[in-house]
Amino acid sequence: MNANTRTSGDALTDLILDLFRVNNLILTWGDRLVAPLGLTSARWQILGAVVAADRPQPVAWLARDLGANRQNVQRIVNDLTKEGLVRFEPNPHHRRAHLVVLTDKGQQTYDDAISLYDPRVNALADGFPLEDIRTAGRVMKALRKKFEGDENEE
Repeated sequence: MNANTRTSGDALTDLILDLFRVNNLILTWGDRLVAPLGLTSARWQILGAVVAADRPQPVAWLARDLGANRQNVQRIVNDLTKEGLVRFEPNPHHRRAHLVVLTDKGQQTYDDAISLYDPRVNALADGFPLEDIRTAGRVMKALRKKFEGDENEE
């Protein structure tokens, strides 16, 4: 099939396959970046979700915000708790769903990760026109919304 007879679905399939590959490369890159801090990409992502939340949230809400499996997030939060990076606090709205709160050590570790990340991500962005990055972001957000809509229909 030549490029002129390919469908939008074919092009989206190519994009999805590239996204799988890039996702794996990003996770490996992130693991290497934050390994000196005792983190993995997954742990760093959870810390980031806690930081980004406007108030402490239970594990289920963090998982929802990340589009991740609640059990996997719970396991990682438990590990972060053992390492003193987060702690659980009582939830006034739900006795069993405790709130996840960043500790001072967790905030420092997150800040250290960002200090490693910022120069590297700027180097990665070098050579890409800002509008191309923004366009890719819009496509990714629209695709995510379509997938999230499909989940609600099942």
